Amino acid sequence: MWLVVGLGNPGSKYEGTRHNIGFAVETELRRRAGASAPKSRLGGEATDASMGGTRVVFLRPMEFMNLSGQAVGRTAQFWKILPAQVLVVHDELDVPFKYLKLAASGGPGGHNGLKSIIAHLGTKDFPRVRVGIGRPPPGRDPADYVLGRFPPAEQRDLPAVIDRAADAVEAILGKGLTPAMNGFNGKDLTTL
Repeated sequence: MWLVVGLGNPGSKYEGTRHNIGFAVETELRRRAGASAPKSRLGGEATDASMGGTRVVFLRPMEFMNLSGQAVGRTAQFWKILPAQVLVVHDELDVPFKYLKLAASGGPGGHNGLKSIIAHLGTKDFPRVRVGIGRPPPGRDPADYVLGRFPPAEQRDLPAVIDRAADAVEAILGKGLTPAMNGFNGKDLTTL
């Protein structure tokens, strides 16, 4: 069994922001799996379905980003899912827009959602799908940048980015992390 977590901030104020791309990918995955509507529990919105030949719990933490590890930890504990089977989808400043970086583990890299998850799982060893949002222009505060919306040029490519990120999650669930990394890391998602 897997726990697939899409990171973001709750509330309409944050819909469509760079920081909420994990929510968008999680929504697409639930749609593909034909999952029932999520229910509020354990600090998040969760539902389960079958995907990639395995049972998957889909989770959107409903506490703000810097507290998202609470819902992840509670949900993993409730379903008895080990950290190695907790797959987190999140925005990444250090990856250019239209690219992904899949990883088996790593530090938070300044991402408060990851920092919280590491603290609540007690390990940094859980897989991630890092969805590139790129760096802000010089002089722009990174916190404001991640909470901003995608400009029109990026909005045109956003559906393809979300689709390919969901494809990457499905590849991890169905084929394993290494084949998925080979298929997605370093490739322009709009050309796949």
